[in-house]
Amino acid sequence: MIVLGIDPGTANTGYGVVALRRGRTIALDGGVIETAAGLPLERRLATIHARVSDLISEHEPAAIAIEDLYFGANARSAMAVGQARGVVLLAAGQHGLSCSSYTPQQIKNAVCGSGRAEKLQVQQMVQRLLSLAELPRPDHAADALAVAICHTNRAPLAAALVTA
Repeated sequence: MIVLGIDPGTANTGYGVVALRRGRTIALDGGVIETAAGLPLERRLATIHARVSDLISEHEPAAIAIEDLYFGANARSAMAVGQARGVVLLAAGQHGLSCSSYTPQQIKNAVCGSGRAEKLQVQQMVQRLLSLAELPRPDHAADALAVAICHTNRAPLAAALVTA
């Protein structure tokens, strides 16, 4: 099973591709889709959509896992993240893929065992879980890999519940 994990944002959208093989989760790809601050929003979103579509075509994931919106003090930031999530969901729908959303706390709990883990802890655990030689960087890519790991941990249970 191959999963594309996404940490959405209009400036930086992290992506991470993992595969579950023989009971181990391995990293296939990871990085950040960057868009220039001076570009109009519609062009930034088009760039994110095109790159996510390319990643789907390249890796042929069975599912996409995406981080849920976090409504902190900045509503404008939450709106921008929501728009980036929207184009990722559109790309998933266009490719006929299911998309699962996870809260930051669910992701941190799945990867670190605590929903209150710090960014560095997430990076370190992603490195260990995927047997990476170095910490995954930048942190948006590490977060996206964590989203994908979260999904691979939860997918078997979710599938079992659907068939029960």
